[in-house]
Amino acid sequence: MKRLKFALAALAAALALPAAAQTEIQWWHSMGGALGEWVNDMAKDFNASQKDYRITPTFKGSYDESMTAAIAAYRSGNAPHVLQVFEVGTATMMASKGAIVPVGKVMTDAGYKFDPSVYVPAVAGYYTAPNGQMLSFPFNSSTPVFHYNKDAFKAAGLDADKPPTTWPEVALAAAKLKASGHKCPFTTSWISWTQLESFSAWHNVLFATKNNGFGGLDTRLAFNSPLHVRHIENLANMAKSGLFVYKGRGNAADATFVSGECAMITGSSALYGNVTRNGKFGYGIGALPYYPDVPGSPQNTVIGGASLWVMSGKKAEEYKAVAAFFDYLSKPDVAARSHQRTGYLPVTKASFELTDKSGFYKKNPGTDVSVTQMIRKTTDKSRGVRLGNFVQIRTIIDEEMEQVWRGAKQPKEALDAAVKRGNEQLERFEKANKS
Repeated sequence: MKRLKFALAALAAALALPAAAQTEIQWWHSMGGALGEWVNDMAKDFNASQKDYRITPTFKGSYDESMTAAIAAYRSGNAPHVLQVFEVGTATMMASKGAIVPVGKVMTDAGYKFDPSVYVPAVAGYYTAPNGQMLSFPFNSSTPVFHYNKDAFKAAGLDADKPPTTWPEVALAAAKLKASGHKCPFTTSWISWTQLESFSAWHNVLFATKNNGFGGLDTRLAFNSPLHVRHIENLANMAKSGLFVYKGRGNAADATFVSGECAMITGSSALYGNVTRNGKFGYGIGALPYYPDVPGSPQNTVIGGASLWVMSGKKAEEYKAVAAFFDYLSKPDVAARSHQRTGYLPVTKASFELTDKSGFYKKNPGTDVSVTQMIRKTTDKSRGVRLGNFVQIRTIIDEEMEQVWRGAKQPKEALDAAVKRGNEQLERFEKANKS
């Protein structure tokens, strides 16, 4: 009897002990609205899938704001474990020696088999160092595509199942939309990314020397070529005629397409999630327009979106938690669900194949456009753009292009000024990061 009482007491004491504490990971991100819900759901699903680790996502504002906050937090010793950084911050993060731990190292140190070749090459290559080491996890990668309002097309007498494929066709479609009463026939988000960076890669011309920055810090801007001038001149003429309406910097124009105000937009493939949820019209997706007389076009578009960087100075157990989370995100079914929900590119080849086999692309025409634009064979001119002080360079481009849309500067004058001012930023970055 005494032995039974002792055993029961021991069992009760064991049950009263607290469960092993979970290792908590802080994840700072810049996903708002529908994409913010996606991030929260993903963290919730991961947390429910196991008991050892807990990911806590925190919205820290825009990409610019979250990166600035993380730099300040790192300097004060309070950096998050995982930071979402947009693609234009890649060169800056790569140059931040000691501030980050390469994702490949995090995964292998935690005992996971890590093979960069399972990820979509055009995506993985962007976040890989010259020595072949993958530095960050390709989380939400996007590329520019052409979104259009099928209902507006029908009302204007246009074929709703045939989006314009060339820039001359875009202008003609815009003219018909305007004639049918549309006050905003065409707009664009992310001017630099869609109209200069991806425009360059799509036409297989350089945005910057040294293979767009991949070949060294002494890269210089080259987007004031005759082809670039011609394109901005065409957009400026469309603006004067009311065919192109500028709606602001960053992705400010996205809301005007979702609301139905603007009928066509070049923007991120990830706009898909917002439109399918909030748009009240027939929706179509086409490839980025090109100039058919330019040899080698269309080539491939470039990466956008963001990746996840692992910050240094954390405990070994915390890095194991990060590795477990990244391994979860890489699972084909998880990555496929994310791709299908958001319009971001599939992270891995397996998630693309799973989505294809499921019939998703057939049921949702146009959702494969972003993938087919990115999986073409890349060249040294179309691999992507990786520059130091890229955030500042994009701001300069916005400033100069706004002068064009207002009619205050001629396109060549504005592009020359943007190149000159941008090169000053590149020279500063080169000087500050020379080893």
